[in-house]
Amino acid sequence: MATALRCLTIVVAIVVLALFLTPSLYAAVPQTSSADQTLLNAANRDRAAEGLPALRWDPALATAAHQHALRMAQMNQLSHQFPGEPPMQDRAHQAGARFSTMAENVAQGPTVIGIHSQWMNSPPHRANLLDPDLNAIGISVVQSGNMLFAVEDFSTSVPSLSLDEQEQQVASQLSGHDLHVTTGSADARKTCELDRGWAGPKPNTVLRYEMSDINHLPDEVTQKLNSGKYHSATIGACHSASSSEFTRFRVAILLY
Repeated sequence: MATALRCLTIVVAIVVLALFLTPSLYAAVPQTSSADQTLLNAANRDRAAEGLPALRWDPALATAAHQHALRMAQMNQLSHQFPGEPPMQDRAHQAGARFSTMAENVAQGPTVIGIHSQWMNSPPHRANLLDPDLNAIGISVVQSGNMLFAVEDFSTSVPSLSLDEQEQQVASQLSGHDLHVTTGSADARKTCELDRGWAGPKPNTVLRYEMSDINHLPDEVTQKLNSGKYHSATIGACHSASSSEFTRFRVAILLY
């Protein structure tokens, strides 16, 4: 039996690999155990066969996966969220992960290789393993009696950038628009924090946006820049006020 659940940018999948468990006390397998490494190697081997880049090991995702695997072993059942347990993206965020997309495979079975084989033969789980947009993974395998409980947490990871680094990233994207660009302005950063209006001298236009991928400009910003109406820009970055656990960058561009 296999099920898949999609919610916002979250992709989760679950598969039952064994129908019967022998109740016993569970024992935790270390986060960097040989079982974890076997699943990581298997995932990256299959991605390489499809011409996809390898998944990067994320210790924060591994911590979140380990905590959930322990809970599954203790409860002796599979689930993406037990009563009283935070949802997947909250667990990853609390462990320190930064991401724009999350996905999860969970399973139980007698062998690690068997678990991976079942995932690869299940369309929703295979889709997670071979998703070209996912680039990071954390894995944990926990043993309960003769049964293994496995969790793979995937993400599209987002780098940790200072405000200066964010502004420099955006400035480099403006370099082809014949603008004199400045960064680090206190007025621009204050403007970024505002929902409307601006701080300091009045600009011709204020553009604000939030994105998880700071490597490109939104289309509406590019359209404004391509108008040729502006000769200079000041960039201000600030911390996103979003309550979502998904990482987002907030930027203001003041055009003159």
